[in-house]
Amino acid sequence: MDFALTQEQQLIREAAYKFGQNEVLNGLAERDRAHESDPVILKKMGEAGLLGVCIPQKFGGMGADYISMGMVCEELERADSTARVAMSVHVGLHSMTLMQWGTPEQHERWLPDLATGKKIAGFGLTEPNAGSDASSLKTTATRDGDGYVLNGSKIWISLADFADQFLVIARLAQTSAKAPYAAFIVDRNLPGFSSRPIKGKLGVRAGNTGEITMENLRLSKDCMLGEEGDGFKIAMSALDHGRYTVASGAVGIVTACLDACNKYANERTVQGEAIGKKQLVQQMIASMVRGRDIGRLLYYQVGWMKNQGLRHTREVSMAKWVNCEAAFDAANKAIEIHGAYGYCDEFPVERYFRNSRGAMIYEGTHEIHTLMQAEYELGYRSDKALSRTLPTWPFAD
Repeated sequence: MDFALTQEQQLIREAAYKFGQNEVLNGLAERDRAHESDPVILKKMGEAGLLGVCIPQKFGGMGADYISMGMVCEELERADSTARVAMSVHVGLHSMTLMQWGTPEQHERWLPDLATGKKIAGFGLTEPNAGSDASSLKTTATRDGDGYVLNGSKIWISLADFADQFLVIARLAQTSAKAPYAAFIVDRNLPGFSSRPIKGKLGVRAGNTGEITMENLRLSKDCMLGEEGDGFKIAMSALDHGRYTVASGAVGIVTACLDACNKYANERTVQGEAIGKKQLVQQMIASMVRGRDIGRLLYYQVGWMKNQGLRHTREVSMAKWVNCEAAFDAANKAIEIHGAYGYCDEFPVERYFRNSRGAMIYEGTHEIHTLMQAEYELGYRSDKALSRTLPTWPFAD
């Protein structure tokens, strides 16, 4: 594995950094305090090519590799988690899963609008009584002629009020398949679809999160990804992609904490000396540097595996688990370095702390990833090759 960045990757990282600093941070403090989302940022992300970063050029995307996708997530979350969350659901959970499991006709139908941001995409797996236990899904898909009727609700859905379409996992009400799940692309304009926002979140306050409901919503057969019985495999594939975006984004939080702490520790003085000279402050800074550098290597490894078309469920679980813990620890230490100022929103570190806590829950909790890593090591869990893999990079014309 060669992790030396190409000129193209360096340019993509720089573009994502500039977008985060110039567009995402513009007015963010006010939006975060007011718990308000700005859908215009999604439009600008599409115009900048970020929403199509790893979608092939033949569909209007940038055609960059999957490590570049991770770097975009890192630099966007360096500004704020809300921008990375948009990448997670639109690109990771939805578009990349569509690339992996969709037919050529489905690629032509949906990927061009997703690559340019003309349409925004979401993902629906979690339900009020089915979070870590995804096998307890209650949303049903009932065959009706040559189509399906969906009924049920999904909760904690990012971009619930903004997304134009959703990848929804449902339990098949009538099927002979051994695994009774299927995956569908659901358009929000279909009769029977509704959404509502969730207010009062601890973090990611400037991002839209909500609940989507499908009531006797009718879909044609060509809206199904894969076949009947593929739904659970598709959901787990989607989580591999989503966890990659969270793991890479978490490195952005660590980097943001270092940005803030380097500045503060060199400017704040105690008894005439910068607090950065104090060994205990240096110890906390060094811990953040360790988390940043290890985190990058972990997600670079996963990105490389994606480029090669290799199954990487264990590796991306490790990256998500380790990097999210490192981000939360860095944010906690950043508040410690800032002292009382870190406890108010005059400085950004309290936002990093709130945002980093959520990442230890979504895309698999800290506890789920702990168990996964133990089960892999003990031989209780193993991964088989999937029938459909993510397109390898470089993409075919």
